[in-house]
Amino acid sequence: MRSEETKKPGAASRRKFLTTAAATAGAATMVGAPFIRTAAAATTTWKVQTSWPAGVGLATFKAWCNTIKEKTGGELEFKPYAAKEIVGDFELLDGVKNGVLEAMNSFTLYWAGKIPATAFLSSYLMGLRYPHEWDVFFYSKGGLQAARDLFAKQGLYYVNRIHHGPNIIHSKKPIRTIEDFKGLKLRVPGGMIAEGFAAIGARTTLLPGGEVFSALEKGTVDAADYTGPAVNWDLGFQQVTKYIWTGPAGLESIYQPVDLMDFVVRMEVWKKLSKKTQEWLDDEIQVYSNIHHAAIQKADMEAWGKFAKAGTTVTRLPAEDLPKFQRVAVPIWYKWANKDADAARIFKLQLEVMESPTFGYVTPDMTRGLKLIA
Repeated sequence: MRSEETKKPGAASRRKFLTTAAATAGAATMVGAPFIRTAAAATTTWKVQTSWPAGVGLATFKAWCNTIKEKTGGELEFKPYAAKEIVGDFELLDGVKNGVLEAMNSFTLYWAGKIPATAFLSSYLMGLRYPHEWDVFFYSKGGLQAARDLFAKQGLYYVNRIHHGPNIIHSKKPIRTIEDFKGLKLRVPGGMIAEGFAAIGARTTLLPGGEVFSALEKGTVDAADYTGPAVNWDLGFQQVTKYIWTGPAGLESIYQPVDLMDFVVRMEVWKKLSKKTQEWLDDEIQVYSNIHHAAIQKADMEAWGKFAKAGTTVTRLPAEDLPKFQRVAVPIWYKWANKDADAARIFKLQLEVMESPTFGYVTPDMTRGLKLIA
């Protein structure tokens, strides 16, 4: 899906073919229509680092990167790197800006401390809940252009969002109700999510994904949020925790149900690409998002049985606790939205989605007395 109307007759059919091929081929083969190179030239090579430290996420990312040279007829090549291979996970943004990397595949929420509006470019406590709802924001409400405008201020080009999946919490002790978070030493990714859990009594700490296992092992934290069951199994969380906490049935995560990633390029590097290659890469990120999301979901469903065999107990939040989280969440939304004009602009677009009868998450009584700066 593109953020604007297709201008060239061949683009829609190419995009349809790419999406179909990706869905049927799977992450291992990464089949897609080749880019038609117009003239012989030296290969442009980009160093691209992901936030994935291991598991199906990293494997899928590397497999996809290794298809780019062939797809572009040798015009463009991606050299993939795992989390922390070149720069630290929380240094990715600066690594791309400063020329250490050409591009990054990060969890967008990581930049909320530096760029408050990015807190609204991935899931947050009790916000948009499913991938298609995020696509309404990105492609029907102007969210993609808003994200590009935001990153352009950093000298970066936000190519597109990449769907991931729900995050879960691994814990050394059972969590059955909202009250069980009181005093819990909890790793979270920061931003509104950290403030939300702190508001219900958790003692939150910010750590990159690659440090979660050791923090759980050493007892630095009692519990940790991180991605879904497949990657967390590969990282060995079952060795250092006995419990998994999720949302109620039908809503696996109440705080990060769609842990969005992105593909971001240094602006000067992006501008060196031809218009044709830019359009192709925009489409290709959509294809990769489909492949990535499907690979994660398949692996996650298979991983639940592994945790069960390992003796891990899964507890779900009672549905009656959801309104308690909602009451905590809404004032935090507004606090973050009012950090700057960019955050307010992006949140307003999402609020319009959530207030629409199409979704209906937010009713007037929830926001009474709360205002945006813009």
